[in-house]
Formats: sequence, C-alpha cells, structure tokens
Amino acid sequence: MTALSPRTVEKGPVPNSLTTGQLPRFAELYIFGASAVVSGVLLMLIGFDVIGWLVLSAVVYLVLLGILSSLVENRRKAIDRLVRGLVTVAFLLAIIPLVSTLFTVVSKGIGALSFQFITQSGGSAFNPDTLEVTNTPGALQAIVGTLIITGIATLISVPIGLFTSIYLVEYGRSGQWLSRTVTFLVDVMTGIPSIVAGLFAFSLFTIILGPKAFSGFSASVALSVLMIPTVVRACEEMLRLVPHDLREASYALGVSKFATIVRIVLPTAIAGIVTGIMLAIARVIGETAPIFMAASFTDNFNSNPFEGPMQTLPVMAYTGFAFPGTDITASNNSAWGAALLLVILVVILNLIARVIAKVFAPKGSR
Repeated sequence: MTALSPRTVEKGPVPNSLTTGQLPRFAELYIFGASAVVSGVLLMLIGFDVIGWLVLSAVVYLVLLGILSSLVENRRKAIDRLVRGLVTVAFLLAIIPLVSTLFTVVSKGIGALSFQFITQSGGSAFNPDTLEVTNTPGALQAIVGTLIITGIATLISVPIGLFTSIYLVEYGRSGQWLSRTVTFLVDVMTGIPSIVAGLFAFSLFTIILGPKAFSGFSASVALSVLMIPTVVRACEEMLRLVPHDLREASYALGVSKFATIVRIVLPTAIAGIVTGIMLAIARVIGETAPIFMAASFTDNFNSNPFEGPMQTLPVMAYTGFAFPGTDITASNNSAWGAALLLVILVVILNLIARVIAKVFAPKGSR
C-alpha cells in the first residue's frame, strides 16, 4: 500500500508588505490636480481670483491627501504625507514672491538694458536755444558708485568681523565678561534698522566735516555697521564647525595657536567663511536708506569716495520713481534697468563666491 503524499498546494506570489496599503506612486500629483480643478470650479461660481485659487487649492489638497491616506494607508503614513504636504505648500508659498519679483524686474528692466545704458553716465541737459531738456539714459555712475561703496564697506567689515569671530571661538571663554559683552553687542547690531545706520554715518561726518558732508566713504561706514554683525555670525558658525581633533593634532605636533588658526582652522572653514561674507555683501548692496542719507545722489560721474555725493544702483532705482525728470517714462525705465543691473550684480558676486570657495576648499571636501 502506497503512502499518500501530502497534497501540494500551489501558492501565488507573496504580497510585499512594504508596498501594500499605499497610495499610487503619483497619487499626490493627481490629488493636487483634482484640488486645483475643484477649487477653480468653486471660485468660478463666486468670482475667480488667482491668489484665492492657489490658497484654496492648497487647502483642498491637504484635506484630500490626509483623508485618502488615512483610508488607504495607516495613521502614521497619513500624518507623514500631511506634514510633507504642509512643507511643500509652505515652500511654494515662499517662492511665489521671489519668482514674481524676479519676473517683474526682468520683464520691465530688460528693455532698458543696452551697451549704451551700461557704459555711459545718465543725466539731463538743458538747451537754452531751443529750451529743450534732453534726458540721457545711463547707469555707469551708479555701477561705479555701487562697487566703490560696497567694496570699501567690505574692506572695513571683513577684517573686523573675522577677527571678532576668531576671538569668540578660539580665545574667548564662555563665561568671560568680554565674550558675553561682545556677543550681546553683536546681537544688538544685528537688529539695527538700516535708517539708523545711515543717520549714524551722516551725523558722524557732519560733526567732523561740517554740514552736507555727503561722500561715498560715509555711506561705506553706514553699510559696514550693517555688515559687521552678519560677518561675525557667519564666520563664528563656520569656525565652530571645524573639528576640535584638527586643533588638538596640531597642538600635539608643537604648532602654536596662531599658526594653528592660520594654517588649519581658517583653510578648513574658508568655503563657509567666503559664503558668509558674500551673504553679508548681498545684505547691504541693495540698501537704499543709509546710502541715500550718507552719500545722497547725483547724475554726475564721481569716482572719488571722499568728496561729493555718489550715485548707486539702489538709490538710482528709488530716485527714478520718487524724483522723476521731465520724461517720467524714461526715468521709470532707467529705474527698472538699475534694479535689473543690481540683481545681475548680486548673481555675479555669488557665482564668484562659489568659485572662490571651490578653489580654496580643503581637498577632501572638493
């Protein structure tokens, strides 16, 4: 009598526990599209508005995503998707003003940009014979003034800020009164309004040189007041990120503290330091109030930072709207052109900072 073999049962593919109970791959995209359609239909019934449509679409998207995820998946995944959705919506809301500003500046300023606009000084000339006022578009005096004033402010701020951060990280102790005082003053300077910095520089040079002591150097002093705390904070954080093992290894070889800072600490943190300095420059290069008060403005070309008013790109953009000439359209176009040049200048400076940080970064981090 033969033994009966156990009955073989064919089994199908084993379900993957990691993929079951999940929304489809592009579910979030589909939900967002459905939310946009539903929101658009609802707003068409009561009055369509672009901003209201975007906000309502975001709200409907988050609600639908949370409900569908909680029904198909579990509570943990639903909360995860909801939080990610909130982060995504917050990011999109944050970049909307940036994209809108860039689009407006580029679209309205691109028409004013030309080789002539960049390479010649603008101004107006009065012809006594024909009694006509001729407006010449040009931003050369503003470009030169911006570079000179910002460059001098950088030369003042970077050494002070870098040395202060080195003291706080390498020499100052946490409980020392001088370290606490310097840290407190840096925190206070971080919140100084730009108009106060302009009033300080204007008052200082008025006391020293007399009334109407407008100059590019005065504006540089005002900008340095705004730059120093940013440089201190950025450099301080970068220096603190340098591992203490590198310092201890250098000390173990008998290297002095000064040489360790110069040859080990600073080269290791140079990429972050350069980035922080460029952020500080970008922070002040577009300031209008302190430069307007300390350096005033002029249509004449002036490359001497120690005498007479100087023109800058942000002040040129402001005065083009606040104090237009006889040809209001030409003044407004010049203002938009100056604003676009300022954006381009900031982009170029940031690209230069990236290159410098890449070149001087330690070999292991390249």
